[in-house]
Amino acid sequence: MPGLFVVLEGGDGAGKTTQLRRLATWLAEAGREVVVTYEPGDTHLGATIRTLVLGHASGDVSPRAEALLYAADKAQHVYEVVRPALDAGKVVVCDRYVDSMIAYQAAGRSLDADEIRGLAEWATHGLTPDLTVVLDVPVERAVGEKADLDRMESAGAEFHARVRAHFLDLAAQDPSRYLVVPGRHDRDAIEAAIRARVEPLLP
Repeated sequence: MPGLFVVLEGGDGAGKTTQLRRLATWLAEAGREVVVTYEPGDTHLGATIRTLVLGHASGDVSPRAEALLYAADKAQHVYEVVRPALDAGKVVVCDRYVDSMIAYQAAGRSLDADEIRGLAEWATHGLTPDLTVVLDVPVERAVGEKADLDRMESAGAEFHARVRAHFLDLAAQDPSRYLVVPGRHDRDAIEAAIRARVEPLLP
């Protein structure tokens, strides 16, 4: 790929949005063409899927149906947004990607991790980020402090503890492609750590 693909992952309320904006601003100021995007929902089709998977109106959704909906969002997102930007040499900075599906639908929903990984890789044509930044925050400091929770956020502390542990497990398996930083810590320090890992990767 001529471009660069950077993903920010972590539990709900970890501060991904703040760091994504800071990273994108720094890259743009350095003269890079940047595409800032997110999952689920950053396509026309994805917006409908986001309402289905996060809205309480969907009721009791089967874990397998939920996984398939997330896979559909990813397939469309890569097809419509991510791959064209990378092929054009742009830097794509994305809030959530495949690891979220593995952590939430496999570990969180207790589905088979290999099956979910296979589904996600099939949906995305195996497109892997150049760097994944995991913002790690204890559950009680993230979702536990939020009000007006969506359907996923309201899944319970044990669910989110499993999700957090799986993010850390994924990062431990491939430290060369991951950066784990404490979320909701000193924002400037987090930004500096992310910049230090991204800069050598820039095309």
